[in-house]
Amino acid sequence: MQVECYDETGREVYDMILRQILQDVQIVRAVKDVRIYIDPRDPIFIIAIQYQKTAPPVLLDDFAEYKYDAEANEVFIRIEDENYLPELLKKLWEIEGRNKIHQPSRYEVIIDDPQVKLEGLVVHDPEEDLKKKIYDALFRIVPEGFRVMEHFSEGNIIALTCSDEYIKEEYLEKTRKIVKEMKENKKSYEITTPKSS
Repeated sequence: MQVECYDETGREVYDMILRQILQDVQIVRAVKDVRIYIDPRDPIFIIAIQYQKTAPPVLLDDFAEYKYDAEANEVFIRIEDENYLPELLKKLWEIEGRNKIHQPSRYEVIIDDPQVKLEGLVVHDPEEDLKKKIYDALFRIVPEGFRVMEHFSEGNIIALTCSDEYIKEEYLEKTRKIVKEMKENKKSYEITTPKSS
């Protein structure tokens, strides 16, 4: 983890803010590396986060069996692992509508007049969940007033280039340089959290 700032006090403050926010959104262990570059004189703020690999997405086929009944025009889903049932229901409600989804028991779901293709349906995606938390952290960390942003995402690195008026090409070049350094640096950084007194 690295915070780069011409002002040592500012660097220490942002280091503390960064650690606290990563702890607050509960992603400390999922973060591999973080780089911040800040210069309020320009003004420019760059933050890049590299996250650890996550578990693969959970598909409907991983925890349920399903069968289409052409005569009744229904799909009957038998749940084998109910841990993902709430996410499955939410997904089906979004795709099919609540009025077409019935749940006669904890282990059964019926879809009337199904339109969705169930084969390969992603029910839970750990990487997407982690990315949402990372963006939450990023927007909390960006200084007040730095509302003009350029977003960059590649592989497991997410970066924001921020300013208060407009983004200069030299800012984007600095962001690309930071991201390149992160990709080339194989070392994981251990992020320690502040101890509460």
